[in-house]
Amino acid sequence: MEIAEPVVAAPALKTKQHFEILDGLRGIAAISVVIFHFMEFVVPDYNKSFIAHAYLAVDFFFCLSGFVIAYAYDNKLKDLGNALFFKLRLIRLHPMVVIGSVIGMLAFIFDPFSNLYTTYGAGQTLLMFLSSCLLIPYPIVHERYFNLFHLNPPTWSLFWEYIANIVYALVLVKLRNKALWLLTVIAAVLLCYEASKAGYLGVGWGGDSFGGGAIRVSFSFLAGILVYRSNWIIKSKLGFLGIGLLLLIAFLVPFSDKVNHITDPLLVIFYFPFLVALGAGAGLHTRFAKICKFSGDISYPLYVIHYPFLWTFLSYLEAKKPSMDQMIIMIPVGVLLLTGLAYVIMIYLDIPIRNYLKNKLRRG
Repeated sequence: MEIAEPVVAAPALKTKQHFEILDGLRGIAAISVVIFHFMEFVVPDYNKSFIAHAYLAVDFFFCLSGFVIAYAYDNKLKDLGNALFFKLRLIRLHPMVVIGSVIGMLAFIFDPFSNLYTTYGAGQTLLMFLSSCLLIPYPIVHERYFNLFHLNPPTWSLFWEYIANIVYALVLVKLRNKALWLLTVIAAVLLCYEASKAGYLGVGWGGDSFGGGAIRVSFSFLAGILVYRSNWIIKSKLGFLGIGLLLLIAFLVPFSDKVNHITDPLLVIFYFPFLVALGAGAGLHTRFAKICKFSGDISYPLYVIHYPFLWTFLSYLEAKKPSMDQMIIMIPVGVLLLTGLAYVIMIYLDIPIRNYLKNKLRRG
């Protein structure tokens, strides 16, 4: 769910151009996910939520990831080597995975409104922590929706991101476009089947819908690669605000049990690749450059650290039953506080750790 960083050592690993508007779109998607998760607890009925389709932000992340990975590595992976590629991806992604796991464990143990920790005990909590750090699915907490990673549920998508990166390096980078098209069409058919079976595409995060995650990442990651390799870069004057609004529209589409099995695949198969192509080709006004950079920088840490606090929020709702007027204030304040915390963690933990690891890799 992030822009690749093909930078390690001279001269083979020089920085390539960033797509600033795509950075900005990642931030919009990440903030939408946080709001969506708040709303899941406040208004459990998706039909009554104003942002009920923000679970599709994950599909947008996968598509964007396929695009930027192909852009960054298609022409250099052979010289780079798979071992160095995997090290680069781990350095970029995994420090925040561990940081999110630590936050998740602390929130689980010290949740003042829940006794779930006493139910599962130190042994199971340690196993959950290890599974979260190592991205080994361990769906055990039935009381909280049977997530693959209870301590930090959003990392289910990172699990599939890692799988996609491995398959890219071993197989996809070598495929010609005809074979890639065939795989993408097959994945699109499977995506439509999954949407028809489940009624929507908000699947893959739980132990009872594990296969749905594989289908979602398969199509969107492949579609992102195709957007890059087919040079589907759409030039326009829409800019960041215009394309950001188009992305938000996808998340604000009203939820309907009768048509979601149709609208969800349409958005994922056609609309999101179109937005990636549009964002890659649009010009960015200088006044929005800092906003897009901040938005892109904060998107990954915000996505990774927010959910443990949502568990505490849910425990609070169950214990105290606040009024809707109170929750209307809590949600925007919570989003702002989580964004600020994500920024602090990025500046003082994530970036220093990644810089240390990259410098160590350079010396090696």
